[in-house]
Amino acid sequence: MKAAVLGAGSWGTTFAQVLCDAGTPVTLWARGTEVAAAVTRLHQNPRYLPGITLPATLTATTDIAEALDGADLVVLSVPAQTLRANLTAWAPLVPGESLLVSLMKGIELGSRKRMSEVIREVLDVPAARVAVVSGPNLAREIAERQFAASVVACCDELSAQLLQRACHTDYFRPYWNTDVLGCELGGVVKNVIALAVGMGVALGLGDNTKAMLITRGLAEIARLGEAMGADRRTFAGLAGMGDLVATCSSPLSRNRRFGEYLGQGLNVAQAKELTTQTAEGVTSYAPVLELARKHGAEMPITEVVGAVITGRLTVGDAAAVLMSRSAKPEWYGAELPEGRPASPPGVTCVYRPPGADAVR
Repeated sequence: MKAAVLGAGSWGTTFAQVLCDAGTPVTLWARGTEVAAAVTRLHQNPRYLPGITLPATLTATTDIAEALDGADLVVLSVPAQTLRANLTAWAPLVPGESLLVSLMKGIELGSRKRMSEVIREVLDVPAARVAVVSGPNLAREIAERQFAASVVACCDELSAQLLQRACHTDYFRPYWNTDVLGCELGGVVKNVIALAVGMGVALGLGDNTKAMLITRGLAEIARLGEAMGADRRTFAGLAGMGDLVATCSSPLSRNRRFGEYLGQGLNVAQAKELTTQTAEGVTSYAPVLELARKHGAEMPITEVVGAVITGRLTVGDAAAVLMSRSAKPEWYGAELPEGRPASPPGVTCVYRPPGADAVR
């Protein structure tokens, strides 16, 4: 089996390394000749992964036809908003039977389509030929061959298992499932929540605040996912909680770092200048909110992050808005498991504090 990885940023290069270490030959496509030459000749990508020695079997090229020639796996790792244009140009060169793999964690502006949906639409391929990789995968740590796990998802079990075998190493452990929708939504929305956590870090708020944002952020992801038809179990796994915790907790996370810049008083343009790679949450929050409104899912953290990005709220005001929301039951907006009553049989009033209406 041969793979083409299209995109030589930190995650594209790292996943190419994983594939090589798993015994899958890879040609990495890079836009810049300097990056391609460094990967092939020096076994390094000094722009995105300085100090990391890449496998000698990994080669890179700026020729897209060369990269795609004979590829059984076509791995896509470009900024989400550029995917459609890139794929349209590359379509005649994509091998007809290849498995198409998305590493991207974004939602397309305008269409509100997930990356797997864009791939299927542009290349006119069935869902069984499109897979996604999502999980707590900070590129630098995996490039250093620290232990990590991820989810490879495809509606076709055999395709998911094929991809699993192609990227399974002694340090990178992929699990497979068939919930492409849930895996993609988890990967997208966690970036928005990480922006909020970064803002909190910049304000000097502590671990209680971070834990609150992570946990309530997970509730937002699950509400949207279930409303759209995803498997609720996905959000308790690597592509849900796992990815969210890593992205919100680590200073290696570009979305959390971008949030810190905003919390320090920089505007979006200034923060982009300091961020060497795309922070997908800065763009994806808008189509995420459109999907939430369409499906009736309440997402207050995402709402205030969007208001900060567009200049409608300051970071301090955003925190105050979240904390002034009315009190609610913890699981509001989530359907109870089928057949489980909302309260014990025959019990209607659980507690009546003095001078208050019954609390149900």
